[in-house]
Amino acid sequence: MDKIIDLLKTSDIRLPNLLLYNYKKLKLNEAELIIIIFIMNSNIYNPKIIADSMDIKLPLLLEMIELLQEKGVLKIELKNINNVQTEVINLDSLYEKLALLIMKEEKDEPSTIYDTFEKELGRTLSPMEYEIVSEWLNDNSEEILLLALKEATYNGVSNFRYIDRIIHEWNKKGIKTKEDVLRNNRQFKDKKVAVKQELFDYDWLNDENSN
Repeated sequence: MDKIIDLLKTSDIRLPNLLLYNYKKLKLNEAELIIIIFIMNSNIYNPKIIADSMDIKLPLLLEMIELLQEKGVLKIELKNINNVQTEVINLDSLYEKLALLIMKEEKDEPSTIYDTFEKELGRTLSPMEYEIVSEWLNDNSEEILLLALKEATYNGVSNFRYIDRIIHEWNKKGIKTKEDVLRNNRQFKDKKVAVKQELFDYDWLNDENSN
C-alpha cells in the first residue's frame, strides 16, 4: 500500500483522473473536488485565492475546508517555512483512501494472462513483452500460452525466447490443447524410456569380442 501512496504523491497525471472517477466513493461533491484539485496544484494554502477562483465567499470556503477535514480527506497543519509559521494542507489521508480503492478494484478484477506471466516470472513485463504475448494470442489460445509458460518455468528457464521456441515447436506439431500437450509429453517420455532400455539391453561384451 505504501508503494501505491508514493506513486499517487508523485504522479501529476493519474491522481486527478482517480479523483474524477472516485470522488463520489469518497463522499465528496463537485465543489469539494474542485477545492482539492486547487490545493493539489498549489504549494501554499491560500483560502482567499481559492475562494476568488471559485467565485465563492471566503467564509463558505473555510466552512467547506472544515467539512473536508471532518470527512478525513485532508488536514491543516502549521509548518515553519522560512522562519514563519504557515498553514499547509496535508493530503496523506486522501492518498490512503485512494490507495485502498485501487487495491479493492485490483482485487475484484479477474486476473489476465499478463498478470499470470508476471506472477510466474516474478517481475513486471516490459512493453515489448506485452506486445509479444499479444502477438502469441493472435495464433494461440491462452491455454497454450500458459502451458508453454508452465513448461518453461518447470525447466527453470524464464526468458521469452525459450517460451517462443516451445510455442513454435507445438505449432509445428499441431498441438492446440492441453490434451495435445499431455499426449506429446507422454510420447517424449516413452521415447526416452525406449532409448534407455535399448542401451541397457545392448550386449556390449559380445560387441567388443566381435571386434
